Amino acid sequence: MLVRYKKGFEKIAMGLLSFMPDEKDVKKLQKTIKDYENNPNWHLFLWKQEDVLGIIGLRLEDENKAVIQHISVNPSHRNQGIGKKMIEAVKEQYGEQFVICANEKTESFVKKSEQTSDMNENSQ
Repeated sequence: MLVRYKKGFEKIAMGLLSFMPDEKDVKKLQKTIKDYENNPNWHLFLWKQEDVLGIIGLRLEDENKAVIQHISVNPSHRNQGIGKKMIEAVKEQYGEQFVICANEKTESFVKKSEQTSDMNENSQ
């Protein structure tokens, strides 16, 4: 289930974001979290089942475009479709108002997730 980021999730959010290649540095992580907390066009969500397993961050670029700028899944829960579920949940939440796309950091993951969806639909 997609859950909106709150300050109480700061440490787990930073931990999940730190798995992204460009977010290894603590100062960079702190700045990223502050941007999500303070910028009304940046939206951060956590994927929660029993525990928080993943994170996805969007930047609303204009009135009809939302960019997935961060996506990360806890390494011990990867290859279970959690990233794909997060993308689908974001598309359900924002899809009627916005075109959802990826940036250069998330593009390969989003494309891979969409190909997996297409293959699953074609095999049914």
